[in-house]
Amino acid sequence: MLKIYKKFFAFCETADRNKFYRALVDGVLLALMEALKIPAMLLMIQAAIDKNITTKVMLQCFGILLFSVIVGALVKYRSTILQCEAGYGTAANKRIEIAEHMRCLPMGYFNKNSLGYITSVTTNTMENLADVATRVIMLTTQGILTTGIIALMLLFFDWRIGLIVVIGLCLFLLVNSSMQKKSQKVSPRKLETDTVLVEKVLEYIQGIAEVKSYNLTGSTAKKLNYAIDDNTDCNIELETTFIPYMTVQNAVTKLTGVIMILLSIYLYLQDSMSLIVCITIMISSFLIYSSLEQAGSYSSLLRVVDASVDKAQDILDLPGMDIEGRDITPADFNVDLEHVDFSYEKRKIIEDMSIHIPENTTTAIVGPSGGGKTTLCQLIARFWDVDRGSVSLGKTNVKDFSMDSLMKNFSFVFQNVYLFHDTIANNIRFGQENAPMEKVIEAAEKACCHDFIMELPEGYGTVIGEGGASLSGGEKQRISIARAIMKDSPVIILDEATANVDPENEKELVEAIEALTREKTIFMIAHRLKTVRNADQILVVDHGKIVQQGRHEELMWQDGIYRRFVNARELAAGWKL
Repeated sequence: MLKIYKKFFAFCETADRNKFYRALVDGVLLALMEALKIPAMLLMIQAAIDKNITTKVMLQCFGILLFSVIVGALVKYRSTILQCEAGYGTAANKRIEIAEHMRCLPMGYFNKNSLGYITSVTTNTMENLADVATRVIMLTTQGILTTGIIALMLLFFDWRIGLIVVIGLCLFLLVNSSMQKKSQKVSPRKLETDTVLVEKVLEYIQGIAEVKSYNLTGSTAKKLNYAIDDNTDCNIELETTFIPYMTVQNAVTKLTGVIMILLSIYLYLQDSMSLIVCITIMISSFLIYSSLEQAGSYSSLLRVVDASVDKAQDILDLPGMDIEGRDITPADFNVDLEHVDFSYEKRKIIEDMSIHIPENTTTAIVGPSGGGKTTLCQLIARFWDVDRGSVSLGKTNVKDFSMDSLMKNFSFVFQNVYLFHDTIANNIRFGQENAPMEKVIEAAEKACCHDFIMELPEGYGTVIGEGGASLSGGEKQRISIARAIMKDSPVIILDEATANVDPENEKELVEAIEALTREKTIFMIAHRLKTVRNADQILVVDHGKIVQQGRHEELMWQDGIYRRFVNARELAAGWKL
């Protein structure tokens, strides 16, 4: 138990940890206020036995109880506030820390780990720490503290009864320790089923169009239903596993109270204990374990807290790329790769690649699927670190830049566009919160999306669904280009930027891309002939190597992948029904 407390407090930020510590100090004060009820009872019982219940005695008892209640309420209020601030603060800070750490992780991490897993950690796991952990940690410590302080007070009244209380507390902790060991085995399964459930829900929702179009509703729903049932069974198993232990814990506390009463009566009858102490202890037996019983019920979740901390820490412990670097303004925007190797897991993706890309030129990258085109562009922008060799921007290794200063130099237009659940204006000015509306509209006009935006109910203030779900593929693509125009970076990476554009809008969008890319260093991954024909140079990438390089006319004279690529495209374009 103590190891879990130590791990949890070490996981918290210093400010939040200090709030938890202050809440624990308040817990000691609250326990003392609870213990003050005993001398108040003692005073009144003594007066009743002596038949001397005076106004003074009543006021003294009332004063002690009033002091106990008022101070206890104030301490409880402050303790609750501190717990809430520390608990929710820890969850919020760790979500931010995980998000920041994920910026440092290579893209390979996101390929290996599903969106459901990441979502589960940042939602379920953090929610466990914000709600469950705070309540569990504080209630268990509060219960033990309160019982311990009352036990010390009873030791002062009669060491024999105090010893019974200590023995009862030790037996309680022994049973609780067995429950913790059992919880250690079943709690990780709960977190696992929670993660799988989130994954299946997201998978079902995101793929609902494909599920319906292929009439797979039944089989896909079965997977989701299985995840729900498995999670339900796990939660039931968790509860049924703990119920016997909690029953024994409660039996220990109740039986200890009964033994306290019987022993007090016996000692009184043997003239070994005064009547006042006997009555006081009998009444105290009903109070001493109430907070401990509550602590025992919640302590079954300590292993869930432990597993939640481990799960979040696993992400934070993942080795990230060094993105600190320096804030560098490159001398120029030439891009150079020198003898670059890169492998994803054990598969070689890029092998001994060396290229020089002059600034303000357009480089088209073509080749078979899986040849390494996208990986090449991602290495240039340092989405991954190379295994060997170097990538330079303006004669400076990209590793020497801080990530923020490096990203200022790049804009991206991907084939699969992601838009945020926000207004269209904020999606266009993404990363530039204070950009004036005039700039937003100017970028939208250049990207040929101003007209359709103005037709929406709220214009630029229209809130679009998560991922841009309420817009067509072409509309999302144009907003993405408007976003890149807003950023106005010197290096542009286009990954099939016109892939999702309607034919009737393609001409305008190509013109917009030309406006975006004028006097820029351009990398474009493309399969359309008209997109690559006018490039300053074309790189043909296959199996991680540049197998051909040159302008369109030069490559057409060579018998190779590029000419076959062009011929296939021209044949497809000339095909008619």
